[in-house]
Amino acid sequence: MAEFTHRPVLLEECIQSLAIQPEGIYLDGTLGRAGHSRAIADRLTTGRLICVDRDQAALDAAQERLAPWMDKVSLVHSNFCEIDAILDGLGIPAVDGMLFDLGVSSPQLDDASRGFSYMADAPLDMRMDRSDVLTARTVVNEWPREELRRIFSQYGEERYAGLIAAAIERRRAERPIETTLELVDVIRSAMPGKALREKQHPAKRCFQAIRIAVNDELTSVDRMLRAAVPRLNAGGRLAVISFHSLEDRIVKNGLAEFARGCICPPDFPVCVCGRKPVIRLVDRKPIVSGAQELEENPRARSAKLRVAEKL
Repeated sequence: MAEFTHRPVLLEECIQSLAIQPEGIYLDGTLGRAGHSRAIADRLTTGRLICVDRDQAALDAAQERLAPWMDKVSLVHSNFCEIDAILDGLGIPAVDGMLFDLGVSSPQLDDASRGFSYMADAPLDMRMDRSDVLTARTVVNEWPREELRRIFSQYGEERYAGLIAAAIERRRAERPIETTLELVDVIRSAMPGKALREKQHPAKRCFQAIRIAVNDELTSVDRMLRAAVPRLNAGGRLAVISFHSLEDRIVKNGLAEFARGCICPPDFPVCVCGRKPVIRLVDRKPIVSGAQELEENPRARSAKLRVAEKL
C-alpha cells in the first residue's frame, strides 16, 4: 500500500543508534505512522515493542500497519511523558531502548480537519489527543493578548508577535475566530509587507506556537526526559528527534544534566558530592539528515537526533 512507503525521518540513524537486541524491550513514544516502529519490530525475535501515542487514530491505524508483528507489540494510548505509568501498567521495570520523534506527525498535518495546517480551512482544533479539553479555538479567542504575544514570541520566535496578538484581540472583539484560514487572514493583516514576501508562510510560526501551547509540548518533553533515563536498563539507548530549537534545547540540556558527574566547586581537592554520570552521550553533536534524505523528504531539514546510553 502507498502509505506503507512512508519513510520516517532519520530511520537508519535511529535504528543504528538504538543498537537493537532481538530479545530486548523497546518503547516508541511517538508511534505516528509506525515507520520507526515497523523497523524496530522487524528486528525483534522474542523481544517486545511498546508503541505509545496521544492520538487514538494513530493507534487504530497501527493495527494494520503493525499486523505482522502484533504478537510482540503493545499499543498504549497515552502522553509519552507518562512513562512511569505506562511501564508500571505493563509490569515492565525497565527497557532496552526508547525512541521519541517529537512534534506534530505527518498524518495529523495531512488531515485538514484536525486544524494543524495553515494551508486548508478547518475548525481551530490542533489537539494531538482529541479527548483533551483545550483547543486552538480557546487559545485564540479566550487567552489574554499578552499571553498570545508571549507564546508567539517564545514558542514561535515570531518577530511580529505583539502586532499579531493585538490584531487577534481586535478581530475577536467583533466575532469569534472559528477556522484556520480566518486566523491566517488575521495574521496576514497584522504583518508588514516585507514579512509577507518572505519564503516562509506568514502563519507558520504562530500556528506552531498555538500547537505547542494547546498540547503543552515543551513541558511534556522535559517530563519525558526526566522519566525516560531512570527506566532504561544498563546499556539501554535513548534516541530523541527534535524539529525546532526549543525542543532541541530541552533535550540537549536534559541529557547533559544526566551525563554530568561531580558538581563540587573546582577548588575542592577531592569530590564530596559523590555524583556520578547516569548516561553517556553517544554523539556530542546531533545527528542530521544526509543529502539524499533531504532531497526525498524536506521535513527532515530541521531534524536533529540526539542519543544517550545508560551507564
